[in-house]
Amino acid sequence: MRPNIIFIMADDHASRAISAYGAGINHTPNLDRIAEGGLRHDATYVTNSICTPSRAAILTGTHNHVNQVTTLVTHLDNRFPTVAGLLRSSGYRTAIYGKWHLGEGPAHEPKGFDDWAVVPGQGDYWDPAFIFPDGKRRVPGYATDIITDMSIDFIEKNQDRPFFLMCHHKAPHRSFEPHPRHAHLWADEDVPLPETFNDDYSNRAAAAAAAKMRVRSDLTWEDIALVQPIGPEAVAGELVVDFLKMRKVPDLAPGDTISVICAETGERFTFDDPQAFAEFKYQRFMKRYLRTVQSIDDGVGRMLDKLDELGLTENTLIIYTSDQGFFLGEHGWFDKRYMYEESLQMPFLVRYPAAIPAGTTSRDICCNVDFAPTFLDYAGVKVPSFMQGTSLRPMLEGKTPEDWDQLAYHRYWMHNDAFHGAWAHYGVRGPRYKLIYWYNKPLGQIGAHPNDAQPEWELFDCDTDPFELTNLAHDPAHAGVFAQMLALMDAKMAEIGDVAEHVSADVLAGLKLPEPA
Repeated sequence: MRPNIIFIMADDHASRAISAYGAGINHTPNLDRIAEGGLRHDATYVTNSICTPSRAAILTGTHNHVNQVTTLVTHLDNRFPTVAGLLRSSGYRTAIYGKWHLGEGPAHEPKGFDDWAVVPGQGDYWDPAFIFPDGKRRVPGYATDIITDMSIDFIEKNQDRPFFLMCHHKAPHRSFEPHPRHAHLWADEDVPLPETFNDDYSNRAAAAAAAKMRVRSDLTWEDIALVQPIGPEAVAGELVVDFLKMRKVPDLAPGDTISVICAETGERFTFDDPQAFAEFKYQRFMKRYLRTVQSIDDGVGRMLDKLDELGLTENTLIIYTSDQGFFLGEHGWFDKRYMYEESLQMPFLVRYPAAIPAGTTSRDICCNVDFAPTFLDYAGVKVPSFMQGTSLRPMLEGKTPEDWDQLAYHRYWMHNDAFHGAWAHYGVRGPRYKLIYWYNKPLGQIGAHPNDAQPEWELFDCDTDPFELTNLAHDPAHAGVFAQMLALMDAKMAEIGDVAEHVSADVLAGLKLPEPA
């Protein structure tokens, strides 16, 4: 019997914010139910650490230079075949509810789905607008609960035949708006500060210091629920952009003092110590984030309970993931975009009692382009030749073949955007080492540009340096490792058809670099 397939994806949910991953900063009992009943995967990597390209890779099973969705403003042409359309053609009932973020209008709206309701753009947390096949309208309530309700309704109506459901939460995308039922969480305790919170970015490529994603200086007043006591909040019942809220909260210079007011309580806080102010912002940011995550866990619990109630648990493949990772103060950052581990790694929890052993883990490398072939494999549908991913079924069932491709490829194209300052790069992540090439040019630019930084390499030993603090690219003792990783990257780029910006390993081979010790 072909399994039902439920794919639940959050937005910006870091693995560290799922208790099954063992970081100890929050408790997500329902997400843990998936891991306990199946597999927790520890090496799932995104091919492009930003929302829109990741979603395109998941739907099409292709890298972004193939599906042409490389940035937030390059949308998916819905004539491109997707896993949803292939499953629907094979007899599955298909649906998607929640965040789409692949464009609007006839050329970009969801195709291949029997039913769909998606939020425009990022969507709103409260009383969100949804685009339905017959038009747009607002739905009262809290977005995470609404998306869960729609998903459960679809399950109930389609329990008599195989179904493929994509439940795409808006949460916990910033600016975070937790449900009031979780306001009590972390009220009397602080979130542990990451070891690298005060990173000085020494011995790294220039891109690390250039990023405008610092908790100290780049969060907005809205991110931490603090506003200066002026500025409009709403007009005629409709939310409007309050640019005071969107302004960045400045870092505090030594010797200066700052007073801020809490929008929720009216309480005033005064700081004269830069570190204390930075940590205050971190706590405000993290507690709102974790409270927002908690509603997702609630919704997952309701869906799991419904599967139990309907007798569908045994024959349902259920996956929980996020569209990429997210920095939770590591290296002093928030957001994503970079190929560093916290941004690159996606959570990936999978349960299918009929075939996947309960309580298992894996570190065999996989990527989000592998999701679509996996769904098709379990559904008994031939994986089309245009898909570049590989079915994860052997790995999920504890039968990883010896020739498994233990290499992940990542490319970020949005060079030096105004809000985050992230630089263009690509690279590969193997079981131990990671190689990154910061080519530092806007998409489509030919040749150097006077305002761009020079290209740089980074090489990290992720076993001995898990926080990626020491760049080994110029270390003579690791020259052989560098050459090997470069050769692997060249081969991967040739395999998937991406165009390199660097000198190939074939050219460097003439340098007779030493073998690794």
